[in-house]
Amino acid sequence: MPHESEKIIDNWHNVLHRIDQACQTADCDTPVKLLAVSKTKPAWMVKALYDKGQRDFGENYLQDALEKIEALGTLDEIHWHFIGQIQSNKTATIAQYFDWVHSVDRFKIARRLSEQRPERLSALNLCLQINIDNEPQKGGVAPEDAAKLAREIETLPNLRLRGLMAIPKPANSEEQQLASFKSLEDLFQQIKSQLKKAEDFDTLSMGMSGDLESAIAAGSTMVRVGSDIFGART
Repeated sequence: MPHESEKIIDNWHNVLHRIDQACQTADCDTPVKLLAVSKTKPAWMVKALYDKGQRDFGENYLQDALEKIEALGTLDEIHWHFIGQIQSNKTATIAQYFDWVHSVDRFKIARRLSEQRPERLSALNLCLQINIDNEPQKGGVAPEDAAKLAREIETLPNLRLRGLMAIPKPANSEEQQLASFKSLEDLFQQIKSQLKKAEDFDTLSMGMSGDLESAIAAGSTMVRVGSDIFGART
């Protein structure tokens, strides 16, 4: 599907340009990583971007992800990120097949991932999902409970606590977007100051297709972009 591949690659370049421009405006201290959210999209789309240099891909749905992971098993440098809600009965599979998990909000889930991470693999990179706007229908630990959870999780073996992730509620203005992201960045710095392994705590996973500029302005180190690269979800 050469024409569709070209479109996806053009979209990817456009997103990278947006990230670069936002970093220049914000005078970023460190590069911002792009996580290409490939949920519901076929393996050939992932391969098309991998061939151009993209290495990090995000998946919400476990079965869909496993099919792609198997199909693309020869791509040695690919990094798979699980960004969906985690059910207890899926932790063993996630611990076995993923490099990163962005959506941990309970100690029970972290403990299971720690216990079920195969010894042959390096430590599983973990982000705490924060319910930054206290939305009842959304997953994530409450901001006021996050520091305690982070301190508990960093004691677990086979895990590397890397940072925080959040999906703020839709905002009507860039100022509102920035306020939510800034509150997450403040929480990030607060938690980092309390951790024994603070040097590992280096990732602020926030910002998507519609608000990545505001997220980067507030200190994001990783943006999660799906539709602006791959098109609408199928």
